[in-house]
Amino acid sequence: MAVACGIVGLPNVGKSTIFNAITAAGAESANYPFCTIEPNIGIVDVPDTRLEQIRGHIESKKMIPASLKIVDIAGLVAGAASGEGLGNKFLGNIKETDAILHVVRCFENDDIVHVSGRVDPITDIEVIELELGMADAETLKRNIERVSKKARSGDKDSLAQKDVFERAHAIVEEGKALRTVEWKPEELVMLRPLFLITIKPVMYVANVADDDLDGKGDLAQIVAKYAADTDADFVALSGDIEGELAGMDPEDRVEFQEDLGITEPGLERLAHQAYNLLGLQTYFTAGPMEIRAWTIHRGDTAPQAAGVIHTDFEAGFIRAECYSVDDLEELKTEAAIRAAGRLRVEGRDYVMQEGDIVHFLFNK
Repeated sequence: MAVACGIVGLPNVGKSTIFNAITAAGAESANYPFCTIEPNIGIVDVPDTRLEQIRGHIESKKMIPASLKIVDIAGLVAGAASGEGLGNKFLGNIKETDAILHVVRCFENDDIVHVSGRVDPITDIEVIELELGMADAETLKRNIERVSKKARSGDKDSLAQKDVFERAHAIVEEGKALRTVEWKPEELVMLRPLFLITIKPVMYVANVADDDLDGKGDLAQIVAKYAADTDADFVALSGDIEGELAGMDPEDRVEFQEDLGITEPGLERLAHQAYNLLGLQTYFTAGPMEIRAWTIHRGDTAPQAAGVIHTDFEAGFIRAECYSVDDLEELKTEAAIRAAGRLRVEGRDYVMQEGDIVHFLFNK
C-alpha cells in the first residue's frame, strides 16, 4: 500500500529542511521564497524494531520495512488558489497525497526571513487553510454545476451528489475544513472522487528551536491547541537538529540523541503518528527469503490483507495462520508456537491485529 504525505507550509518555515532530515533526499533548502518549485519526493522506510525481533528467531536473507512516501510541496502564499506564486500547481500536488503535514514555524531567528515579516503561527496556518479552502470551494462549484444538469432531469444519483456537494461548499465558504465535519459513509463515497484537500487528515508539525525540542514553548503550544481544536494531530521537532542527526553515523547519532534527551527521532515520531492519523497498521510475513512489514488499514480482514501482497492472494484466499511477535519472543520458533497451540487458524472474517505474523494459504 503506497501511503503519501504532503509537506506544506509558507515559504521559509523549514519544510525542505525537515524533508531533508527525514528522507536524506537532499532537497534544495535556502533562505528565499519558492526555493522548492517542483515537488521533491522521498520514499522512506518506516522504522520498526519488531523486524529485528523477528529476525532474531527466524533466519532470513533480508528485511523489508514498510515505506512512506513524503512529498515536499513548494511554499504556498496568500492568493495561491487564484494562481499567486505557483499556486494552482502546488494545490494540484497536494490533492494527490493521503495526508497533509503542515509545517509551522515556531522559532525566532532574525537571519531567516519570514515571508510576512514576523513569526505568528496562527496567522501562518490561517493563510494556508484559507487557500486550501478556496481551492476546495472552486472544485465543489465546478462539480455542483456538472451534476445540476442531470439533477434537473430527476436523476437520483445526481440529486444526492448535488445535495452533498452543496453542503460541502457551504462548509468551506464558512472557512471550516471539511475534515472537522462528520460525514456519512455514503457521502464520503460521493466526495472521494473530487480529491478535496480540506477533508484530508492533517498533522501540524511545529518546527521548533533546539532549546524547545519537546515543543513546550509558547509558539509550539499555540499550534498544539489549534490542532486539538480542529481535529488534527500535532508533533514538534527541530528541523536543524533532525538534519544533524540524519548526517551522522549510527554510533554518533545515538550519543548525540542521548545528550539531547531525544528518545525517538523525528522520522519515527512522524511515521508512527502518520500511521495513526491515516488509520493504518502493520502485519508481517516471515520466511527464509525475507521478513517483511506490510501496511493495511485498521479493520481490514485477512483476505484484504492478503490482497496487499497480491490480488490473487485475496481472490483465492483459503485461510491465514497467525501468531504474534510476543509469541515468537516467548517460544522462539514457529514449531514451538504451533506445538503450544498458539498458532491461530483464521478464516475470511478475521480482522487483522496490529503486529500479526501471518502465513496465507490460497488457491492458485
